Amino acid sequence: MYARSSTIAAQPSSIDRGITYLRTELMPNLAELEGWVGLSLMVDRATGRCIATTAWESEDALRSSRPRVQPLRDGLTQALNGQAQKVEEWEVAVMHRDHLSGPRACTRCTWMQLDPADIDRMIEMFKTGPLPEFEKIEGFRSASLFVDRATGRVVGSTVWSSIEELESSRAQTDRIRSGVIRQLGAEVLEVAEFRLGFAHLRVPELV
Repeated sequence: MYARSSTIAAQPSSIDRGITYLRTELMPNLAELEGWVGLSLMVDRATGRCIATTAWESEDALRSSRPRVQPLRDGLTQALNGQAQKVEEWEVAVMHRDHLSGPRACTRCTWMQLDPADIDRMIEMFKTGPLPEFEKIEGFRSASLFVDRATGRVVGSTVWSSIEELESSRAQTDRIRSGVIRQLGAEVLEVAEFRLGFAHLRVPELV
């Protein structure tokens, strides 16, 4: 499985309009593309930062979708009254859903840099270490790990049932993250939290 994430600096007042565009325009058009298996939108209503992610069943599907997705991304950016900041493509290395996310769901994303030679080790460590630990925390809903094998850049994300569970999980997830960093010698580039504005995923379990 593969994914493309688009980071958009939106006007906070336009986020609801962007979500409407995503539902009424983006979704129907994506559904026509071969290999498309999902779409999500994470939003920070305070800053306007939004990250839209599309999922694809193969690397070929990801690549062939590029020219068709570009105008759709432009339309979303316009609906958000924002500016596209970056587009990144990933291999979906882990996808695990413990429960459905729910209408109040929030996410925490951690971007890290490590030696590309350690990517497979990171994937196995995520499956056997952090993932079982996350499942023990109240409010945990799902987790994923996206990797870029060429650069060694990775992003792990967790979904929580509400802002309250997201906040109460911080200390435990900080401890889990520190253990991974210590073992792999990874560098944490950023940790950010978002509301899950939209999620329609048919990505199978990858654990």
